[in-house]
Amino acid sequence: MVLAHTSKVVLGCVAFGIFWVLAVFPSVPFMPVGRTAGSLLGAMLMVLFRVISPEDAYAAIDLPIIGLLFGTMVVSIFLERADMFKYLGNLLQWKSRGPKDLLFRVCIVSAIASALFTNDTCCVVLTEFILKVARQNNLPPQPFLLALASQQRSVIIEDAPPSSPTDDEAAANGDKDKGELPEVVEKRWKVLVWKTAVYLITLGMLIALLMGLNMSWTAITAALVLLALDFTDAQACLEKVSYSLLIFFCGMFITVDGFNKTGIPNTMWELVEPYSRIDSARGVALLGLVILILSNVASNVPTVLLLGTRVAASAAAISPASERKAWLILAYVSTVAGNLTLLGSAANLIVCEQARRAQFFGYNLSFWSHLRFGVPSTIIVTAIGLLIVSSY
Repeated sequence: MVLAHTSKVVLGCVAFGIFWVLAVFPSVPFMPVGRTAGSLLGAMLMVLFRVISPEDAYAAIDLPIIGLLFGTMVVSIFLERADMFKYLGNLLQWKSRGPKDLLFRVCIVSAIASALFTNDTCCVVLTEFILKVARQNNLPPQPFLLALASQQRSVIIEDAPPSSPTDDEAAANGDKDKGELPEVVEKRWKVLVWKTAVYLITLGMLIALLMGLNMSWTAITAALVLLALDFTDAQACLEKVSYSLLIFFCGMFITVDGFNKTGIPNTMWELVEPYSRIDSARGVALLGLVILILSNVASNVPTVLLLGTRVAASAAAISPASERKAWLILAYVSTVAGNLTLLGSAANLIVCEQARRAQFFGYNLSFWSHLRFGVPSTIIVTAIGLLIVSSY
């Protein structure tokens, strides 16, 4: 893909720049509209400036990702109601030897969950739970949120507000006063059966994901089954879904696709391609740097699609082993690149927005606080990974 017409390139950069600024600094003084409105503004400008057609804009929205996020949000709401996170919190804090031990346990749980399922799903489900764990232990949330966000594909705390009594507790208290023990037992059993159903449906969803079934429809199906089994008006549950986050991703998909259509990422690669051959340490380092930058500007999936065949073809001219090594480098660096900046991956944005909108104890994970962690950790992990891959 060649560089687009100059006007298209300039206008596309303007639209993408506005999106980037508002996504990184959602409360900038000159336009404090937030990330969601900033995402929609970037998408609208891409269409108005004719960088991308309306038809292509709609096609750029990754509906499977939107469906997956929606489904897992609904499932997480039911897990919260079924006290799943209370039990998990107790398990994490069992015989804990302090903040570092608790942080280590959070890293282990989020890493395993992200490796078995998807990091986006885990971030949706675990963000608010981790905020609660941090608050209950009087620890600042930032280290725990960073630990969750950085588990790519793979907090420290005030007393939490008193939680409302569960259905069985409320029933027990009310009926005990009246001496109606049979009704207490009956209501306890109803709550127990309902909780068991929630856990079994969630487990079925996770097994289906592991089996390779369509992730989006699997999550949506689990959500609809839970809504049906609840036997109540679904409006109260659906109102807790973070629709602003879903809209943000729709706008981001359009804006990023429009930026890619300007031809800037492709041109950038063509300039450095002759110097990025993996038969030298300098070439490997340059290739890793290009992947890091493009993944944080144009997103990692478009970067892989853009560079994949080209990097492989360049390496294949050296040897078959070099081609395999090139694919490993591209896969590894584009994955780790998500930790570099707040916009480096969907997981970062999900954690950031979910934390900011959490009820009672929202927390703002800023661009700069993430960057202070992201830059050194990404450089170190990338360098270690490249050394290992290059030794093959």
